[in-house]
Amino acid sequence: MQMASAKIEFAVHMTCEKCVDAISKSVSDLKGIRNIDISLERGTVIIETDLPYFIIQERIEQTGRQAVLKGYGDGLSAVSMLGGNSGYSVENLIKGVIRFAQTPQGCIIDGTVDGLTLGEHGMHIHECGDISNGCDSVGEHFNPNNSPHGAPENDLSERHIGDLGNILADATGRATFRKIDRFLKISDIIGRSLVVTNDPDDLGKGDNSESKINGNSGIRLACGIIARSSGLFQNTKKICACDGLTIWDERDRALANHETYTIQREYNLCE
Repeated sequence: MQMASAKIEFAVHMTCEKCVDAISKSVSDLKGIRNIDISLERGTVIIETDLPYFIIQERIEQTGRQAVLKGYGDGLSAVSMLGGNSGYSVENLIKGVIRFAQTPQGCIIDGTVDGLTLGEHGMHIHECGDISNGCDSVGEHFNPNNSPHGAPENDLSERHIGDLGNILADATGRATFRKIDRFLKISDIIGRSLVVTNDPDDLGKGDNSESKINGNSGIRLACGIIARSSGLFQNTKKICACDGLTIWDERDRALANHETYTIQREYNLCE
């Protein structure tokens, strides 16, 4: 399926036109950039792209300016944080942020997960948003049609709606990915959970019964609740009412704790 573009809004610490020029130049050579709107007055960078958000954020920050993702997509959006205080992971080593944005072409799934072993890992949406007992209490794959487990490209009669296939971790343990799913609806998954597993998902092609249930994808390594998040221009907060920290304080604290530094709590989970 052809990748759908999405608009991504970053809050960026800019002080002059030199900042604007530096940021514009930093992303100008990236393939997959459709439009760039940089506002010194608003302190925002809005980019329409079909690239993973983390690639754009890294490029902006390579100029020496701090950047925090502020809004994703023109319509309904959601986010899931894996690990940390919002999920569960083995020894708390696996952390990640996965965003969902609804488009006419389908649901964009855009994320980065750190702390994985080299290779493929299954990723699924589970039916429950209960992480009181870690990943053991999130239920089974989200499967309202009572279909067998399968691949994301299968029809609904041959896959769970929650079947998102595999993500690939590199030698550093990082998986950066961007998918689009033609059946996934954000309105159906808010309040459920996202899970990453230890083993690759065999996409229902294995020779045992577990293949049609969970793709033989192994133990549940990390999970997080899927929550509604901000789209473009929906978030005007600069100070979090939860603790009074600014967006830049939150970002620096996350970096100090070696967490994924897209700060979701400020923009999505702190009302």
